[in-house]
Amino acid sequence: MQSTQVRLASRPVGEPRDSDFDVVTVTLPDLEEGQVLLRTLYLSLDPYMRGRMSAAPSYAPPVELGHVMVGATVCEVVDSRSPDRAVGDVVLAYTGWQTSAVADARGTRRLDPDAAPVSTALGVLGMPGFTAYAGLLEIGRPKPGETVVVAAATGPVGSAVGQVARIRGARAVGIAGGPRKCRALLEELGFDAAVDHRSPSFRDDLAAATPAGVDVYFENVGGPVADAVAGRLNRFARIPVCGLVAGYNATSAPEGPDRLPGFMGRVLRLSLTVRGFIQDEFVPTHHADFLRDMTGWVRDGSVRYREDVVDGLEQAPEAFRGMLAGRNFGKLLVRVAT
Repeated sequence: MQSTQVRLASRPVGEPRDSDFDVVTVTLPDLEEGQVLLRTLYLSLDPYMRGRMSAAPSYAPPVELGHVMVGATVCEVVDSRSPDRAVGDVVLAYTGWQTSAVADARGTRRLDPDAAPVSTALGVLGMPGFTAYAGLLEIGRPKPGETVVVAAATGPVGSAVGQVARIRGARAVGIAGGPRKCRALLEELGFDAAVDHRSPSFRDDLAAATPAGVDVYFENVGGPVADAVAGRLNRFARIPVCGLVAGYNATSAPEGPDRLPGFMGRVLRLSLTVRGFIQDEFVPTHHADFLRDMTGWVRDGSVRYREDVVDGLEQAPEAFRGMLAGRNFGKLLVRVAT
């Protein structure tokens, strides 16, 4: 079988350009014992991929130039030399930006299409949902009556954070870009308040939405949004740092004075807990509970989700750029095949 692949051609400077990617078609090797041939149905696009395009030090190695861009996928097994995977199985894999792949069957997880739409394995029931669940409950630890603020609140992580916070009895305040997204936070996702970070009155609106201050700030964005929330933090507030997407395309340090000393002073004065995390560190201790809890919440409607689906692997670079700019609404997926 042949596979169309999107490979990293050069390391982006600023926003990734089409010229930073190569699209090639290759013939896949024959299967060896224990392997499966996979046809990609859905490809997940996630902010962490921008870091993998860079050679800068990070928590994961960079994608090598000339290699297929990494990414989680939902695939159909079209051939198998593994007793654990049958032709027709739908599996969660990590085969990246390509239409087909040969993979070790042990690196896949069978999905049940009757339990939930298979695309949710890349969103609310996958890595983004688990990131929200583990980061909020293990680091944020919201208590009933506390105020939880989350940035990028209509994204797959942020939307789950707010809804899980409400399940735990906390008050959920979402920050998003534009009136349409803010309305969805209130009317569709059940947040208690929504604040538009694009509004000229953003800081005043945030203060009005958090009259008792902020006890948990789930950080997805950084930049001016984080700066505004910092002024609302209560004593003993907790800050799970999941992402800093506002700076992922930056090519230089932010202009203006160094605000780190002021922030560190606030950390000391308010006894804040600030902890960065990568979701896989919690897999051994929390993933089974996540699958049980989140699956139940999705089934009974306690947690709702949105998917933003684009068709065709060739659309992946443009869709990825749009995600970094905040143009997606919900979990961004590329439908590679049907």
